[in-house]
Amino acid sequence: MGGGEWIRYRRSAERPLEAMHAHFERHVYHRHSHDAYSFGVTDAGRQAFTCRGSGYTSAGGMVMAFNPDDPHDGRAADELGFTYRIVHIGPELVTGALSQAGGRPGGPPLFAEPVVRDPALAAGLRRLHGALLAPSPALVRDELLDSVVLAMVRRAATRPPYLAGGPGRRSVALARRVRELLRDDPARDVGADALAAAAGADRFAVYRAFRAAYGMAPSDYQRQLRLRNARRLIAAGTPISEAAARAGFADQSHLTRWFQRVYGITPGMFQTAAGGAEIPVAAKRSQ
Repeated sequence: MGGGEWIRYRRSAERPLEAMHAHFERHVYHRHSHDAYSFGVTDAGRQAFTCRGSGYTSAGGMVMAFNPDDPHDGRAADELGFTYRIVHIGPELVTGALSQAGGRPGGPPLFAEPVVRDPALAAGLRRLHGALLAPSPALVRDELLDSVVLAMVRRAATRPPYLAGGPGRRSVALARRVRELLRDDPARDVGADALAAAAGADRFAVYRAFRAAYGMAPSDYQRQLRLRNARRLIAAGTPISEAAARAGFADQSHLTRWFQRVYGITPGMFQTAAGGAEIPVAAKRSQ
């Protein structure tokens, strides 16, 4: 590992939500606690810490779960250091997600084990963390946040509130309302709560109904609409950077990543082809 210590950090201006990605070799965390739930994943190396009087080591792929006010410290377990990512989520966001999902009163969830080996949880946390650090639509961030909270509680909490198990009754009418709202203004950076309020339902009902009716999350459908708009704009001669902004993407690189994932070519290739030129085979292979 080696190569020096580094940190990436972002904090939401609207909600108690923070994300950090870091590599430490010599840094030692003094004993402290947070007023939030802290969920982390060790990417590489080994980090050692004490929590609630016991010592733990988190190695690559392991998940860490700290309750609010859990005192803990932290340091590298050897001279190679460790790389990890962590998300701090305010208790009100956790209890709010559980309430929306059908949870019944019974106290906030508690995590007895600070270290959990669960690849599915690790993968979910990485997706949420990436969406918080990189430019991402609000709807994507909200859906990933809800997904992580529910997964952590269901799979790792020792005192979870009661959660409704099934998706409930499908509502085609609700799904259609949501689809029309997204179609009306695909570029608008609408969050899950605002979308649900406009549809006249809670955000989990919206998500379940939309997935049942159209086979994808509302955020996936919104991205699909944005990509279609970007294609139309580029085909009409709009510069790619301008098309990205007008379609609702954070920037040209954001559009390019999703364009290539969905269509297999870059916006530049599409622009060339839209002008009547053939994309050379070698160019396709090089992208």
